[in-house]
Amino acid sequence: MKIDFDNKVALVTGGGGGIGRATSLEFARAGARVAVVDLDRELGEATVALLQREGGEGRFFQADVTKSAEVAAYVQGTVEAFGRIDAFVNNAGTEGTVLPVQDFPEEVFDRVLAVNVKGVFLGLKHVVPVMLRQQSGAIVNMASRAGLIGTPGMVAYTASKHAVLGINKTVALELAPKGIRVNAICPGVINTRMMRSLESLLSPGAPDAYVTQMKNVTPNGRYGEPEDIARTTVFLCSDLASHIIGQRIVVDGGMLAI
Repeated sequence: MKIDFDNKVALVTGGGGGIGRATSLEFARAGARVAVVDLDRELGEATVALLQREGGEGRFFQADVTKSAEVAAYVQGTVEAFGRIDAFVNNAGTEGTVLPVQDFPEEVFDRVLAVNVKGVFLGLKHVVPVMLRQQSGAIVNMASRAGLIGTPGMVAYTASKHAVLGINKTVALELAPKGIRVNAICPGVINTRMMRSLESLLSPGAPDAYVTQMKNVTPNGRYGEPEDIARTTVFLCSDLASHIIGQRIVVDGGMLAI
């Protein structure tokens, strides 16, 4: 069965690259008009150019997801441009650094929690009223495999993604009776800029060794691609997933099944 987003609108934060870009393109291919949000104007506009090249319709909104006024502005801009928001992908995130807790910089901890937790909260705070007026909508909060396990050296990122899953469950219960579905995706290792950063941080001087290690412990033997997450996201926002609510969908090649 074909996923059809004709006459629907998708809003994707962190849409300038990686999972966000792949998701924006996947929505456009399914027929959605897409609002792309990113702090980096050049990357965000490049995503819009790519989807337009494929015949899609999109708009870029520059925003810092930690600032309520800027989040309100991208939501208002999306509604002014397209009239509604049918799918919201709360994807913007940052990895921080990798250090033992006693050495972890407080300012980095604060920044990771601000982007990964407050940014998710603010996105929901400002998008949900639009969906309540419509009495419909679907939301995907981007968590991580790190939201289900611990990773030494990644206290901020791990804490932030555990928090996203808590937010996800709470908001899913609040909104399900009102016709709005909320779910989370927990990607494993995905072939993105963030993983290039983490490879260098987790295996200084030998990032290729980390790649090999991760592939060896992944049952299907490979990194995930952004498109793997994009397809799952679009499915969760579609009518095909109409009875899936409050879930955390792990997309990791089988790593957590071991």
